[in-house]
Amino acid sequence: MFRIEHADGDALGREVSDETVRSATGAPMTEDELETEIWNQLKTCYDPEIPVNIVDLGLIYDCAVQPMGATEGKRVDVKMTLTAPGCGMGPMLQQDVQNKLMCIEDVDEANVELVWEPQWNQGMMTEAARLQLGLM
Repeated sequence: MFRIEHADGDALGREVSDETVRSATGAPMTEDELETEIWNQLKTCYDPEIPVNIVDLGLIYDCAVQPMGATEGKRVDVKMTLTAPGCGMGPMLQQDVQNKLMCIEDVDEANVELVWEPQWNQGMMTEAARLQLGLM
């Protein structure tokens, strides 16, 4: 299995653009805008073996945004799991999530923790994910 970085997407015929997500005005995002953008970024991360994003798979257990002291930047703490504890791609998926979060201009720090409780099961997937995988 191979992982192609976003910057090398043109080798696959995909359009490559600046990944940094910025607010339209250049001003810091509101809390609601930031939370929406965080979830949008998480939805661009895919399990390497299943063609469904990690949010719809139910792999994200917690996402918390905290202020970073005197600066306007934020810290994002994510707790996520994998479909199987022995997945060899886990560290790469974890790094992908962190990289996507760090592309958001207002995010100064992103911590992604792999957790195993509760254990993931197919019931955690959204209806859209089950439909996409033919489980409905």
